[in-house]
Amino acid sequence: MQQDDHAPLDFIEIYPGALSKQACIAMIKHFEESRAAVPGRVGGGVMPDLKDSSDIQITGKPEWREIENALNAAMFKGLMKYIRKYPHTLIAPLMLQVPATNGEPARRLGAEDFRDMPDKQLGDIVRAVLRPGAINIQRYTANKGGYPYWHCELYPKDASCDTLHRAVLWTFYLNDEFDQGETEFLYQHKKIKPETGSLLIAPTAFTHTHRGNKPINGDKYIATSWVLYQRAEVLYPAG
Repeated sequence: MQQDDHAPLDFIEIYPGALSKQACIAMIKHFEESRAAVPGRVGGGVMPDLKDSSDIQITGKPEWREIENALNAAMFKGLMKYIRKYPHTLIAPLMLQVPATNGEPARRLGAEDFRDMPDKQLGDIVRAVLRPGAINIQRYTANKGGYPYWHCELYPKDASCDTLHRAVLWTFYLNDEFDQGETEFLYQHKKIKPETGSLLIAPTAFTHTHRGNKPINGDKYIATSWVLYQRAEVLYPAG
């Protein structure tokens, strides 16, 4: 039997320096000066015993538009790398095809197609299949805040079913001037140490159950959201 030389994959990827330190400082400053933070929520509402944070949901707010665009642009660069490494993020659920052109028949895309696909072509496919979620910027207060409850990001909630459309989660670490405060993944036995400007991308399902550990000796700031599959009526329009 042929030996498999590949190390086991955990589908947790870190992209250092995805945001500049200056951009992170500016986001934290905007967060504090806005005075708009509210108690963080979980799927069932405000439950500080499960999640103790101060949050601002910035998506769609004019005063946050520049920061929202910057976060989504930086996230998209990381997402492109993620999909090149894990192309089945797209092709396992959807069986994508290249349409027939110039007399050539339609062809189903395989994993090997993504490795050397031009950025523009891959970007167009990603945007057709996926959409950005609402972004939260969060502060976890030193020696108090955290998200100690083991949780995943994929669950039923309401008629929109948006929480069931989540493909991957992402988090930017906006600072690292504290101890502990890791993102800890249960089944992978892995702790992600925050580093200013780094981007975390991972799957949303129970296989990647995780928690946010309490920051010690300093507040922790993150920007976080999800990438969702487009709704079926967008992917498969009638007629």
